[in-house]
Amino acid sequence: MEDIADELGVRGTLSNPGPAPEDRGPNGYGAGHWNATDAGLFRTTPDNSPSRDEGPGTELILKRESDHDQLRFVGVATRRISRGIDLDEIVLSLCRASVPEFADAMLVYLRDPLPVGDERPVSPFVLRLRRSDLPQSGFPVLVEIHEVRSGGALAEVLRDVRPVFADSTLAHAALNDLLGGGPGMPGNRHVILAPLRGRRRVGGVAVFLRHSARPAYEFGDLLVAAQLATQTALGIDKAVLYGREAYIADEVQRMMLPSSLPQPTGVQLAARYLPAADTARVGGDWYDSVPLPGSRVALVIGDVMGHSITSAAIMGQLRTSAQTLAQLDLPPQEVLHHLDEQAQRLGPDAMATCLYAVYDPVAHRITIANAGHPPPVLLHLGGRAEVLRVPPGAPIGVGGVDFEAVELDAPAGGTLLLYTDGLVESRLRDVWTGIEQLRERLAATARLTGPDHSPPLEALCDDVLDMLGPGDRDDDIALLAARFDGIAPSDVAYWHLEPEETAPGRARRLARRALSRWRLDDLSDSVELLISEVVTNAVRYAERPVTLRLLRTDVLRCEVGDDSPQLPRQRRARDMDEGGRGLFLVNRLAKRWGAARLSTGKVVWFEIGL
Repeated sequence: MEDIADELGVRGTLSNPGPAPEDRGPNGYGAGHWNATDAGLFRTTPDNSPSRDEGPGTELILKRESDHDQLRFVGVATRRISRGIDLDEIVLSLCRASVPEFADAMLVYLRDPLPVGDERPVSPFVLRLRRSDLPQSGFPVLVEIHEVRSGGALAEVLRDVRPVFADSTLAHAALNDLLGGGPGMPGNRHVILAPLRGRRRVGGVAVFLRHSARPAYEFGDLLVAAQLATQTALGIDKAVLYGREAYIADEVQRMMLPSSLPQPTGVQLAARYLPAADTARVGGDWYDSVPLPGSRVALVIGDVMGHSITSAAIMGQLRTSAQTLAQLDLPPQEVLHHLDEQAQRLGPDAMATCLYAVYDPVAHRITIANAGHPPPVLLHLGGRAEVLRVPPGAPIGVGGVDFEAVELDAPAGGTLLLYTDGLVESRLRDVWTGIEQLRERLAATARLTGPDHSPPLEALCDDVLDMLGPGDRDDDIALLAARFDGIAPSDVAYWHLEPEETAPGRARRLARRALSRWRLDDLSDSVELLISEVVTNAVRYAERPVTLRLLRTDVLRCEVGDDSPQLPRQRRARDMDEGGRGLFLVNRLAKRWGAARLSTGKVVWFEIGL
């Protein structure tokens, strides 16, 4: 209350119901508490109580002073209401500006749901009590929800859109609908009903109430109520549209990012995304994970320059391109090269940093290529955190730049952390200082876990974000963490088969021996049948040796590769067909199966639960 009191020049506090009725001005605005003595309207008595000067022209001076006070009140109140951007903030500003100077109590009802844009109005609609400001007792029980039907008293009052006193039969009936009737109902000209009409339609109604001991509202107060209601309705329109835009922005951002991460064999994944605190709700940061043939997985993180819907759209296109390129099983540096060409086609503003890595859980190696992105951090089992030495490269979109890939060890139990610069750079620190703080934070977290255990991945991501201080949210933050579990060599069996008619039989024998060594003899019949079908299809089209690999993890995975790029398609064989049932059997007996193109051909795989 103090801020509006200061603007109005009010003496004392506004937290009470206001001056007594005998001390109020002609229109009840509390003129006796303002500096009216400076205008010669009051003189001081020996007991310091104000007394009217009944000299010539006093009524005219009082009228002018009252109009001036009214204008000042409206100006301060409308400025206060217009500052709000949140719906509740706007409604609260209306109540705080009106009580107690203009009203002793305040009710605000809004349509539920509020209309957005050019939606056609529907009838009946519901009014829900959004806020009540009742600093004094004696008012009747409120109605929380009221259905407004066409032809009813309240509907007619809202149709007129002008503030009205509750002294007419129609307006009094509308007030009864909102307050529920009963004893204590104010009436006559101590109540104003002001429809809240925005740019297109009525969004609610504001009710201004005065106690009977206070001067009744005058016709000039209808203009004040109209101004307050109009400003509030425009603010509500603004808040609804802003909320709608924020919802759309959130949905755009959500659809641009993975709804969930895959959990491929040999690696655990976790991710986080935080929008910037003081910028648009959408940005260009993204992360992704794409399972690859051979139980490998691609890890991608990128950051499009800028914070806007345009940045998010560019990010979406680059992310889609990265997924497609990953499915082609191109080397990391080739993926970045094609993304660079794609960014150039999108326009001169399509600049982004990106880091692309491929992890092989069988070889325990990771291949990384960088395009101007902050380097990843590898947390080793035991607590040592290392900033990986990766050639920085130039951002994609620059054009004419060669990207370089490096192959590094990926020790079992280690955790690779990919992130965007919003995590390590802010107004308070440069990027390299932030990277060093991140490295120290990861090492400290790992030491708390112990030398023989890795910290839980989800908790580690949360702990990393906790390092952000109050001034560190200048940019979006994307975070992708990968825990390297790996696949032990003893759980892998690998062979080359010449593309001959005897290849399916040899594949069955080799698989049977591997299953016997792993004590999975009960799976032999199903696995041999499926391997025979898949290898037979591979041999039919292959010109070079066919590869066969079995992986034992929480499932048994079989991969058959050949040099033909044509992917198999399941079809329903006719009764007289000699073939065409192989993939039908695979689909019925395997837990999952699929096929993917490689740069050297394709691989067909299936999994069976242990």
